[in-house]
Amino acid sequence: MTGGLEQLLDGGAWFRVEAAASASAARRAAERLAVQVGLSERRTADLSIVTAEAAGNLVKHADQGTLLVRAVRTEQQAGVEIIAIDHGPGMADLALSVGDGHSTAGTLGIGLGAIERQASWSDLHSVPGKGTVLVAQVWPAGPPEPTWAAGLTRPLTGEPVSGDAFAIRELEGHRQALMCDGLGHGGLAAAAAQEAVRAFAESPAQPPAAMVETLHRRLGHTRGAAVAVAELDAEAGLVRYAGLGNISGTVIGSAGRRGMISLPGIAGHQRRQIRQYDYPITPEAIVLMHSDGVVDRWNPADYPGLLSHSPALIAATVLRDAGVRRDDAGVLVARSR
Repeated sequence: MTGGLEQLLDGGAWFRVEAAASASAARRAAERLAVQVGLSERRTADLSIVTAEAAGNLVKHADQGTLLVRAVRTEQQAGVEIIAIDHGPGMADLALSVGDGHSTAGTLGIGLGAIERQASWSDLHSVPGKGTVLVAQVWPAGPPEPTWAAGLTRPLTGEPVSGDAFAIRELEGHRQALMCDGLGHGGLAAAAAQEAVRAFAESPAQPPAAMVETLHRRLGHTRGAAVAVAELDAEAGLVRYAGLGNISGTVIGSAGRRGMISLPGIAGHQRRQIRQYDYPITPEAIVLMHSDGVVDRWNPADYPGLLSHSPALIAATVLRDAGVRRDDAGVLVARSR
């Protein structure tokens, strides 16, 4: 790419799925979104099956099941993504559970197998006693190349929009990720966060510290935001990071986890200094960034094999187990390779 965002992910709609009626509402929302992004009738029907099976599994098996329906876009095409999250009993043997005919609820046991067949791409992780996270995408044709970063946001309970936002871009060979948290919550917080996303997309290639300075200038007419920018350089084996305000950044890999420094301030209003820090990163490691609506109690060791999964699935798992309901919550996961 020569500029702009590498992949756009609409905020989407969250559904609490506890009964058949809410499962049907999620399916209808997915079908409407499919029409809006231009999926064919055949692919819309496939999406309907994927959503119905994912939501149906939440009704049958889950505790506190939620489902996110959102658009996913590249420069070439648009699709729909479903993320199903639960606190249910989990599955010890995923291969057995995905196979047709396996059921723990007295049904035909074809749900996960149908999702795998009808989706363009899917990812699944489960831990007994913690629950299951499913990510599935339906695209017009084949899926795009796996994205190196993904995230998701959830608004404060009772609010229609989230004041947290994220964006990713690959510009002149540099992979950069933005996480931001508009001050407060509600519409004005969301407006500040979206202005940060626009500024990030429109700015030329520049190091993270310079990017944060640009965001500070652009957010002056808003209520302000906490912001952080990470640049992942696989060739140098480094993450370059600059943050202003209460955004947490962590490098997580086989050697453990290392926090990254964000300095006090509010982009757009209060800025004592902006400084960039460099941290080593290994090929298998991830960068995790989140707002203060997510707590730092999450321990990767409790989730065997999770770090090998897609960034979207990792982000959804962290949001489920470390997100709080008394604030907007946002998580972004990125890889250097």
